[in-house]
Amino acid sequence: MEEAWLGRRAGGLRGRPRDKESDGPGGAGPMAAELFEEPFVADEYIERLAWRTPGGGSRGGVEAFDPKRLQEEFVNHIQELKLLDERIQRRVEKLEQQVQREAKEFAKKVQELQKSNQVAFQHFQELDEHVSYVATKVCHLGDLLEGVNTPRQRLVEAHKLMKYFNEFLDGELKSDVFTNPEKIEEAADIIQKLHLIAQELPFDRFSEVKTKIASNYHSLECQLIQEFANAQRRGQISRMREVAAVLLHFKGYSHCVDVYIKQCQEGAYVRNDIFEDTAALCQTVNKQVGDIFSSPETVLAKLIQSIFEVRLQSYIKDQLEEHKKSDAEQYLQTLYDLYTRTTNLSSKLMEFNLGTDKQTFLSKLIKSIFASYLENYVEVEIGYLRGRSSVILQRYYESKNHQKRAIGSGGIQDLKERIRQRTNLPLGPSIDTHGETFLSQEVVVNLLQETKQAFERCHRLSDPSDLPKNAFRIFSLLVEFLCIEHIDYALETGLAGIPSPDSKNANLYFLDVVNQANTIFHLFDKQFNDHLMPLVSSSPKLSECLQKKKDITAQMEVKLDMGIDRTLNCMIGQMKHILAAEQKKTDFKPEDENNVLIQYTNACSKVCAYVRKQVEKVRNSMDGKNVDTVLMEFGVRFHRLVYEHLQQYSYSCMGGMLAICDVAEYRKCAKEFKIALVLQLFDTLHSLCNLLVVAPDNLKQVCSGEQLAILDKNILHSFVQLRLDYRSARLGRHFS
Repeated sequence: MEEAWLGRRAGGLRGRPRDKESDGPGGAGPMAAELFEEPFVADEYIERLAWRTPGGGSRGGVEAFDPKRLQEEFVNHIQELKLLDERIQRRVEKLEQQVQREAKEFAKKVQELQKSNQVAFQHFQELDEHVSYVATKVCHLGDLLEGVNTPRQRLVEAHKLMKYFNEFLDGELKSDVFTNPEKIEEAADIIQKLHLIAQELPFDRFSEVKTKIASNYHSLECQLIQEFANAQRRGQISRMREVAAVLLHFKGYSHCVDVYIKQCQEGAYVRNDIFEDTAALCQTVNKQVGDIFSSPETVLAKLIQSIFEVRLQSYIKDQLEEHKKSDAEQYLQTLYDLYTRTTNLSSKLMEFNLGTDKQTFLSKLIKSIFASYLENYVEVEIGYLRGRSSVILQRYYESKNHQKRAIGSGGIQDLKERIRQRTNLPLGPSIDTHGETFLSQEVVVNLLQETKQAFERCHRLSDPSDLPKNAFRIFSLLVEFLCIEHIDYALETGLAGIPSPDSKNANLYFLDVVNQANTIFHLFDKQFNDHLMPLVSSSPKLSECLQKKKDITAQMEVKLDMGIDRTLNCMIGQMKHILAAEQKKTDFKPEDENNVLIQYTNACSKVCAYVRKQVEKVRNSMDGKNVDTVLMEFGVRFHRLVYEHLQQYSYSCMGGMLAICDVAEYRKCAKEFKIALVLQLFDTLHSLCNLLVVAPDNLKQVCSGEQLAILDKNILHSFVQLRLDYRSARLGRHFS
């Protein structure tokens, strides 16, 4: 245990330098004093003490370890520490006594200072009361002096005015203030006061002097205005401010403002852009007018009013009158541009201080310029748009060398239309359009562009209360020329050009009309939403616009449906002609049952080729669900045609196999429709054709199959009757 402790001690002290001997704190022995270090750590203190003690080193060192000597050193050192503690304690007590003594002295001094402070505060209060008393006396004395001085000053001023008045009575102005040009401001003040006094005097006794004062008043007023104008030309803002302050009390102060406004505009309009020049001028004046006049907002407002009522009004009138009677398009565009730029200028001027209600002020100025042009704007717009739309359509039909047919109205035409809608029969001779749809993307774009510009002008130029009504009138023109005169006319012409189902080698162009009409109507719908809706969305006209659009859409959809239906009839008619021309009765009753090499008949091949071509045309002409709807109807009619066609022939065993091959090819063609119902119909038809070749004994089993079990027995019987062996094999008994 002892060896372990000594090892730790020796290891902890190894390599430490020796401290120099010095007296410890409080007069302690040198050993105790020099061992103290800051911060004090007891373990390190014991280590240092043992390290310094002779014989206190580790075993095996220079000196042998001597525990007794180390104990003696510890005992002696403890005694030294006790003495040191006593000395320090005595010193602490001495310092505490000193601190207590000094604290009592300090408290005594603080009490004395508090008493002195109270005395000083009392003296301060007395002094403050005395100062207040003196101030009250001084104010009272000042009021008395002012009461005496004011009448005195008035008397002095009245005396001077009487003196100057006497000079006017005598007819000779001798005072320096009237003869010295440098004292024009002082003379102006005197003349202004004399002018007010003269107005109160009776005319019969003082007519001459009143005339002289008035003459001098006006003369001096003109001199001041001229002085102001000269100072403005020289750019002397301070002089302008001085003269304006003098003229403020004169009747001609407004003339001073007029001169300032007139000279401001001289040289300001150097560019060709009157609106930019006006904005720059007002910006410049706004910076300096506050340094010259006492009411700068009034002066700036008067400047703007002058510019609007003189310069802008004259410029706008010249621009518009030039085109008003000769070129409606240029007139409308110029009116739109000028009104837009004027309102933009007004927005810039809103940044300046023009008084309390600057919005109303600027609106009135704009209205005063454009009122005569805006009151009949919409009539000009409608007249131009109607004429322009008519010209666009006329030029298009002339480029096609087409004389536009009159689509009649009245009793006979209405009757024909109702019959055609209910029966889908073509009334009247078919018109050969030579493949022309009479629909033009270019025409549509031009009409929509003209209408778009009209909507923009309407939005800008119409009164807010008239905006929905005017927008509706423009929309009505678009419906008239785009939807009725162009699209509807093309549909009517396309309907008239559809040949009858009995026609041979008929060219079917109506699907091209459908394709183009669909594209055009998408553009029409986009303009309706983008440009018309924002103008009428919050007005009762919205419902009228929606209803008008709904009506014209329904009208065109009826004609599109009618044309598509008749086109499908023509397709089926063409297929009938192919079958009638190509299908032979011997196809299904071959003379040599054992020598049939073809996979399907020539009629089937040509019909399938025709059908595939028409399916592709339908897909290219329509979009969305319309494609599936039309293909479903076409597929159903295609199935009915094939079904009825097969019912016309009798079938031998090999002929039945050939019929099955034909139907398989028809079914392959039907897959390209991508319509489940059509494919299902041909699957069923294929199963029915199996009845033409099945062995008589298996006939009943085949009829109860999955696809045929759901069919009416009469249908199954009708197909079985087509077999050549129907009577000989007594197959009818299976259906009795």
